[in-house]
Amino acid sequence: MIRKLPACPADAPFLFQLYASTREAELQAWGWDEQMRRPFLHMQWMAQKNSYTAQYPDAEELIIHVGDSPAGRILVARTNDSLVLVDIALLPIHQNQGIGSLLIRELQEEAVTASLKLVLHVLPDSPALRLYQRLGFGNTGVSGLHLRMEWSPALPLQTFK
Repeated sequence: MIRKLPACPADAPFLFQLYASTREAELQAWGWDEQMRRPFLHMQWMAQKNSYTAQYPDAEELIIHVGDSPAGRILVARTNDSLVLVDIALLPIHQNQGIGSLLIRELQEEAVTASLKLVLHVLPDSPALRLYQRLGFGNTGVSGLHLRMEWSPALPLQTFK
């Protein structure tokens, strides 16, 4: 059973753990020990958090629960002309189980209902890129290091299969 609950300050340790899990492969390649990793990860996590807050001050942050355990988070901003999937992350043990697809399809359904496009940014080498392409997102440009991708309700509804 998947539930989404609003994030609160008590979720900070989980959110840090989740962020750290998204950087694990990268840090292993660098060969850093835990004493070097933790301060770096904390600094990067805070920078990401502050950046998202500055860019999307009204974004909705939800903790994804599988059963009774936190499994990930989704951060969504709503504007007059689009839904923005600011961030989505799942702990490694919950990846590749259809949870991310389900969450994105829910956003696609919301976009259809509201007649809005759904926008996201992704690194070109991210494994999530294939998921976004499967769900019907198209590349609409480059923003810094990220690809800008968009899904529109005008696209065929086959993306809901």
